[in-house]
Amino acid sequence: MSDWLPETPRTLAFPTAAYVTLAGADWLASASPHPDEMHAHWATRPSAPSVLPCGTAFDVINAPALFGRRMVDRLWSAGPGSGPVAAHRGRILLFAAPGTAQRLPALLVWEEWAAAVPPLLCHGSGDAVTVPPLHPRCRAAGDAPRDGSLFPPADDPSAVSASRWLVAPDVGDPWLPGPDVLLWACVRAARSLAGRGRESAAQHPVPALTRG
Repeated sequence: MSDWLPETPRTLAFPTAAYVTLAGADWLASASPHPDEMHAHWATRPSAPSVLPCGTAFDVINAPALFGRRMVDRLWSAGPGSGPVAAHRGRILLFAAPGTAQRLPALLVWEEWAAAVPPLLCHGSGDAVTVPPLHPRCRAAGDAPRDGSLFPPADDPSAVSASRWLVAPDVGDPWLPGPDVLLWACVRAARSLAGRGRESAAQHPVPALTRG
């Protein structure tokens, strides 16, 4: 498989977040009951997304784009970091420890900020998710975000439909956040969005109605 999934040098222009390494591909394939078939599929169609089952190697928490970005930002800026993260059809896919899809919704029920958390799609045992191509061969070198950000610009017309890795698997046994860590990220993201809403309202107060 090394002929189509090279160990690309990690540079600022082509960060490790953009592609899956050979070890990362082995880990993704382990989610399938037929890992060899997955490798054969990737070898023949390296630029196509693929579908993998959840519940064994990982669960996936599927969040709306804005909220998911906030979660990832909080995980990296003030938390322990994240596991693999992907963008797919305008949503953010956070790869989590098996069992998270079942436990996270139950934890959110008891959290006072739960009402501020948008509906999350929690994919666990019995579910499957679409994952991006392992290697972004179709992307030109100049297409990478110039500011080093994990996310494409908001005015990027391909941002909504793109299927791409934001934090790609790069080891054979990546660390995956569990339900407690993702609950923490949900709460911090909800608080930050609520804070921005209050700040905006303070800067643009609604004028009082006057009686005629």
